[in-house]
Amino acid sequence: MSNIDRDIEGKHAQEIAMTLIANGGDARSKALEAIEMAKDGEVEQASQLLTSAHESLLQAHKAQTSLLVQESSGYSIELSLLLIHAQDHLMNAMTMVDVAQCFIDLYEKIN
Repeated sequence: MSNIDRDIEGKHAQEIAMTLIANGGDARSKALEAIEMAKDGEVEQASQLLTSAHESLLQAHKAQTSLLVQESSGYSIELSLLLIHAQDHLMNAMTMVDVAQCFIDLYEKIN
């Protein structure tokens, strides 16, 4: 198999990066909204919103895993600023979802 056959097309990697950004951004937004809901005493709704944030993270993880599997199978994936940005979005979203869960738990105890 030639090197060309073993390269992941840039367009495919860009599509995956955009999936990471979109789902990561969605999860982060939902996590921040969940914190505000919990702050307002709406703990049940906040927990439901955080469940939705986890679903967005799951979609992002599926996209990320597809890239990791391809690379571990010997395919070359071009590292781009967009892909780095996408990974940053995902990591920030994961952190925010974890922090939101802590806030929800705290607000539940307070209320």
